[in-house]
Amino acid sequence: MGARYILWILSSYRTSFYMRIINRKAYYTYHILEKLEAGVALLGSEVKALRQGRVELSDSYVKVFKDQLFLVNTNIPKLVQTSQLNYDPLRSRKLLLHRTQINSLVGKVSRQGYTLVPISIYDKHNVFKIEVGLARPKKEYDKRRVIKERDHLRRIEQELRGKE
Repeated sequence: MGARYILWILSSYRTSFYMRIINRKAYYTYHILEKLEAGVALLGSEVKALRQGRVELSDSYVKVFKDQLFLVNTNIPKLVQTSQLNYDPLRSRKLLLHRTQINSLVGKVSRQGYTLVPISIYDKHNVFKIEVGLARPKKEYDKRRVIKERDHLRRIEQELRGKE
């Protein structure tokens, strides 16, 4: 499944759990400069699949088309009990934002080297939202530095656990 990470959190507001699916590959590949919450236009069977945690965000991105934002290449597989005949799991899904937010993002993306990537998808009061990030790609040496720092912290934690 790749860079998918599902986080189940017990909400203090309600007695039930809510789900957050995180695109860890986005954090590895990009510097996230700005985050924004957007609604998503989904079909009923897609909502059921999302509630089961069946979504792949690792290769997806956000595309601007005719002053609208679309979530492209997000894989939400078809449920077995769905009655839809011509279901496309990789179809483009419209993101729901205010016009001023869209215009602001289009202006920022038009600058060279910036892109929009989905960071996470989560349930907020029974409505699925996507956290979209304005991002700049990392250089190869930035990725190596992050891996080196992570390994260093892991070694320190192992040494501290071994001494106690």
